[in-house]
Amino acid sequence: MLSGGKVGLRARHEDDIPILRAELYDDVVNSSRAESRPWRPITPGSKDSRLVVDDKEQGHVPFSVVELDGGTLGTAVLWGIDNHNRSAHIGLGLLPSSRGKGYGTDVVAVLCHYGFIVRGLQRLQIETLSDNAAMLRSAEHNGFVREGVLRSSAWVMGEFLDEVLLGLLVQDWKPDSKG
Repeated sequence: MLSGGKVGLRARHEDDIPILRAELYDDVVNSSRAESRPWRPITPGSKDSRLVVDDKEQGHVPFSVVELDGGTLGTAVLWGIDNHNRSAHIGLGLLPSSRGKGYGTDVVAVLCHYGFIVRGLQRLQIETLSDNAAMLRSAEHNGFVREGVLRSSAWVMGEFLDEVLLGLLVQDWKPDSKG
């Protein structure tokens, strides 16, 4: 497990799946804001790739976000890993009861540690909706820089929204002592 100051990132456990399904993926608005594809219900017990981990998929590394004493808080992922250009994207989703407690900032910090130290990447990138103030704060607190706005690029619940593109290079990263 990778540990931060408040959270740990560990492999997805089978008992995480019902919690993540009920509190993240079955929430139509949350799921629509988090994914670039239309929401659809997930059949219980299905092997949906958003929940069940394929350990053979090298370009997508999903984690369960947990309290340091073990309770499930959400999900985090390093995706679109490009080993040639040494870059990847960061994503996370916290359960509604876990939001507003500083966990997101810690998750981003741990994902940076994983990407830069464990994987040897040069660049990490985040794309988030322009009204996602919590993710923007978490990213910027960890040194990410706004690189641009993708105007009207996300179709979310009946309207187009802007996305903000943020990037962080390893030489600009200032890691905390945790990780």
